[in-house]
Amino acid sequence: MTELSIAERLGGDRFLAQALGRAYRHVPGAFPGAGTLMTFADLNDLLATHRLEPPRLRLSADGEMLPQQRYATAEVTRRRTVWHRLQPADLHTRLAEGASLVVDAVDELHPPVRDLAQELERWLRTHVQVNLYASWTEREGFGVHWDDHDVLVVQLQGAKRWRIYGPTRRAPLGLDTDQPEPPPEHPVAELVMRCGDVLYLPRGWWHAVVADQGTHSLHLTAGMRTHTGADLLTWLSGVLRGSERVRADLPVHGTAGQQAAHLEQLREEVLEAFGDPGLIARYLDARDGEDPGRLRPSLPYLGPPPPDPGLGVRLTAGRARLTHPSPDGGGTVVFRGAGSEWEFAAGTAPMLRLLLDGGERTFGELADAAQLSVGQVAAVVAELVDGQVATLTGPRP
Repeated sequence: MTELSIAERLGGDRFLAQALGRAYRHVPGAFPGAGTLMTFADLNDLLATHRLEPPRLRLSADGEMLPQQRYATAEVTRRRTVWHRLQPADLHTRLAEGASLVVDAVDELHPPVRDLAQELERWLRTHVQVNLYASWTEREGFGVHWDDHDVLVVQLQGAKRWRIYGPTRRAPLGLDTDQPEPPPEHPVAELVMRCGDVLYLPRGWWHAVVADQGTHSLHLTAGMRTHTGADLLTWLSGVLRGSERVRADLPVHGTAGQQAAHLEQLREEVLEAFGDPGLIARYLDARDGEDPGRLRPSLPYLGPPPPDPGLGVRLTAGRARLTHPSPDGGGTVVFRGAGSEWEFAAGTAPMLRLLLDGGERTFGELADAAQLSVGQVAAVVAELVDGQVATLTGPRP
């Protein structure tokens, strides 16, 4: 039985049409295997093997970040650099007192969470960062607050109560002209997240979270960057720099008539650009192609990879795209990702699509999918690795 994708778990196109950017969505039991994404044992190992400094690792209580010296001690290395060694006993005490533990961008540290983030990026066509939250008491770590990005919450262990108050300013920005009004006195929804539950909240929705169910709580929050009109205009201003009229000096010292004429020329440029019905699609394609993903070296392979059918490879850019430049789809295909672009023979399309589906693939699997030799697959993969859009994962056991 094929495992459901995160898109299927949330309702696919129905979620995009009815919930995304519009309203909260609570899907109980949508992710029955959520507990395997990351466990407390994984968290213990992560804290023991990484030197995480604030704000990457932080403790928060009542909306304030705790000073690092309350749970870690400064260490000076023989090279005279300073780092902070976590003190487990102090950490336990702070958490028992009611602090919440947060690890930012845990998708960069833990492969199963990385895979979830890349799956979301392929579906939603936006950058995703996943943070980890752990709580033990009824003391709120962050109070009633809102985020300037959409969030998708996956409960991993235990339970946590969410009070959702709704927005008081539609579509707020991180850098905005005004701040939202205070939240309403009473929530519009109150729910308890249990292991496997998924919750979606649009940006700007006030909420408060507390572990008041008599058990610890461990959950992931995937922050999803939104695409706004402001983003489109910023991108378009860069595109329009190809026009001489846009690059020309403003007639700062000209007459009122000269300034009006210049504005009319700029207006014509902008209106012509907005006359393209595919403008948003072009913007999304550009943003997808620029996203660097999660860069990963391919050691020990420093040069072209050997034509080994058991050698594994995976994409590091979850938003890479494959297109056919000609209407009939023949001749060549174009692959874009991590700020680079390649034109390959059309026969490579099946192997590239297999890589785009996510996960690790062997050279042998790619060769079979495209009816190519392993050597031909190795040549294509070498270009993708050099372009930092893919990584070699070593021989499959």
